[in-house]
Amino acid sequence: MRLVEGEQGHWSPMRIESFPPGDTARSDPEPPAPRRRRRAVSVLTTGLVVGALVAGVTVASGGIGLSANSQDTPAAAPQGPVPAAPPPDPNTCAPLVAAMSPRDRLAQRLMVGVDPADPAEAVATVRDTHVGGIFIGGNPTALLQNDALAAVQQAAPTKVAVAVDDEGGRVQRIDALDGDLPSARQMAQQTPEQVRALAEERGRQLLARGVTWDLAPSVDVSDQPRNAVIGDRAFSNDPAVVTEYAGAFEAGLRAAGVYGVLKHFPGHGHSSGDSHQGRVSVPPLDRLRQADLLPYADLLARLDHQQVGVMVGHLDVPGLTDSLPSSLTPATYRLLRTDYDFDGLVMTDDLGAMKAISGSFTPAQASLAALQAGADMALTSNVAPIAPILDTLQQALDAGTLPENDTAVERVLAAKALCTRGT
Repeated sequence: MRLVEGEQGHWSPMRIESFPPGDTARSDPEPPAPRRRRRAVSVLTTGLVVGALVAGVTVASGGIGLSANSQDTPAAAPQGPVPAAPPPDPNTCAPLVAAMSPRDRLAQRLMVGVDPADPAEAVATVRDTHVGGIFIGGNPTALLQNDALAAVQQAAPTKVAVAVDDEGGRVQRIDALDGDLPSARQMAQQTPEQVRALAEERGRQLLARGVTWDLAPSVDVSDQPRNAVIGDRAFSNDPAVVTEYAGAFEAGLRAAGVYGVLKHFPGHGHSSGDSHQGRVSVPPLDRLRQADLLPYADLLARLDHQQVGVMVGHLDVPGLTDSLPSSLTPATYRLLRTDYDFDGLVMTDDLGAMKAISGSFTPAQASLAALQAGADMALTSNVAPIAPILDTLQQALDAGTLPENDTAVERVLAAKALCTRGT
């Protein structure tokens, strides 16, 4: 088995421990016409009628029935239209969120790293913390074999997202089990149809092992040398080529039933360094709009926002960020929500193993700052105990410094295919 690098080519350290029914309003069928007496056809019939009238009995349409008087009972007055039944609420996520405790809602917004060599730990993590997702990094594969992830799901009160980085090339997780996946730059030498088929097959392999989310493809636009932080993880330095091939890769994953996450918004391809090692800067926002952001504009305009996510990188962007990286800056999330009209799940890059963040913040501080800035889900790959993060979020919620955000929880649940959000 060869060493497999983690997110952004680096192995992060791990701890060992309906259409609503159409308008159903209708008018009732026309009321039956008043029954008409038959003309007497025999003396016997006439006699019966006379006798019946005297006795207070009505004879009509060949039947004899009791009557309150000598007149036929008047026909029922026509009823007006029956009011339409209200259409069902298209948001099936809201009831799931409403049934959760405030702490469980916060837990759904966390994706935490688990030890890939210790399935029992993963089971305990989801059972005890109710987190929304787990991330599997590193080289060991015990958690990806022998249905270990099925036991994790059985322990979870709410289905968890199981995520890996499986882009291909330097960043993949199941190559030792299911074969090598080419890098994005190599895949761009094939046709988009071939890449889609390749991604669909890979998605089926991932899903068979219990992985439900692939934090891929990279949508970065880059001409960096192959081994640079992005390098051959980018399909091309041409935004149109990136759009075509990243779109093909995402479509293949989706066809296989795996949730894809586009990364690293707003564009890591022309960065000054590696955010694993410290703060990095990228070109100003106006220049990103001319190239790096074009694939997001094109892809998000045509994809179902409930079926794809976006990962925000830890980048210093002149004209967008100030003192904090993009993942902790509210303007970044406003850009994605407003300028690109994205209403799907937005998650952070790793807040725990990347020094652009961990150099200044603890996992709890970074997770709180990211959720306050606008992230739906905070990813921390090398968490030790998770309770301190949840405690910090709970305290902020109680103090009013972290607003309740049921919409974010709904997005997490929808990304896990547990429900459908209204539009």
